[in-house]
Amino acid sequence: MLNVLAERSWGNVRPSQVHRAEATRRTFRLQLSKHRDVQRIHSSGINSLDIDPIDYKFMLSGGADGVIAIYDLECIPEVKEFTCETVCTIGRSNRHVHKHSVETVQWYPRDTGMFTSSSMDTTLKVWDTNALKPAERFVLGKGIYSHHMSPVANKHCLIAVGTIDPHATLCDLKSGSSTHILKGHKASVVCVQWSSKDEFLLATGSRDNKILMWDIRQAKGSLMSLDQHNGEVVKGSSAVSTAHSGHVNGLCFTENGLHLVSCGTDNRVRLWDTLNGKNTLINYGKVSNNMRKCIEICTSSGVQPDVAFIPSGSDIDMFDVFSGETDSTMKGHYNNVNCCVFHPLYQEVYSGGNDSNILIWEPDMGHIHFEEPPPKKLAGASKVKKFNGNEINATADTWSSSDEGD
Repeated sequence: MLNVLAERSWGNVRPSQVHRAEATRRTFRLQLSKHRDVQRIHSSGINSLDIDPIDYKFMLSGGADGVIAIYDLECIPEVKEFTCETVCTIGRSNRHVHKHSVETVQWYPRDTGMFTSSSMDTTLKVWDTNALKPAERFVLGKGIYSHHMSPVANKHCLIAVGTIDPHATLCDLKSGSSTHILKGHKASVVCVQWSSKDEFLLATGSRDNKILMWDIRQAKGSLMSLDQHNGEVVKGSSAVSTAHSGHVNGLCFTENGLHLVSCGTDNRVRLWDTLNGKNTLINYGKVSNNMRKCIEICTSSGVQPDVAFIPSGSDIDMFDVFSGETDSTMKGHYNNVNCCVFHPLYQEVYSGGNDSNILIWEPDMGHIHFEEPPPKKLAGASKVKKFNGNEINATADTWSSSDEGD
């Protein structure tokens, strides 16, 4: 990092490259926070988390108890150790609360004055944040596994919904009705994800082991079905055009939208090229995934190389997206992890699990004590952390001169 700062002072690198270098350094030093935690509100498992994409200040959580909570992530008191308190909750005493487990919560991408939630009680609710009342309510008649709004849409206000039925539903916020039914799967649609680049591109994962890519402007059917074998015939396999050898229950596009990360109950993680639908055949090893519902995985933002955070049992595995190497396994939960979300400003990860806890994973940047002279050799200096064959430390130069950022 010192090398990058020196190059910046000489005008040899752009500000965006300095930011990327520091963001990368922080991301690869994540550990369980020793001084911060999140107020415990839920009485059972936490299924979904989302950080608002406007100010990155507020976080939503949805639990198996039907409760929804909003936390203030930046309410930092003067004391060193503190708890992120809730701003408000939609608890069991609220007459608008979901009757069953809340499976997904998400902020409206353009404004924190609205957020959405979906539940196994078959309803998708659009909430007025200030009034804590539903402004709109969609009754789909089937238990909902997940829903998602496009983070980049300007020409539509559609919410993609995956249910127990073998088709995905698109609900329109403008009309207040279900406008599209996407038919192509043969079993329940467990996870849905809009592209982070193309507002009309949608990916759906199902219990039929398939991932379908859709252009919602075309009514004739899906664009493609992702094939883990890239069209090759494999001996002993009767599956045709399946993305996984088990149920697909996790999807996440990379920041630039050019790749899609998926995970399934075959204990595998795969990376797909969204332009041609090809499996990149990167080996991530095995992850523990026996979940029968959607799990929320996430990728990093503003980091090089891109990093994926995948729940694996009670742990979270941290992968280099393009090499498949595992940097670390984040241990802290006492039961299965259901969701994790990346904070792009602070390079932090928040995770929720069946132990009813929300854990904070923050960069361990160390502390400099000016009262005493620094030791001649720092503890652990001989064990420099490496990732993808490169050193990751304070003086490592992680930027690339080939970057085209501003």
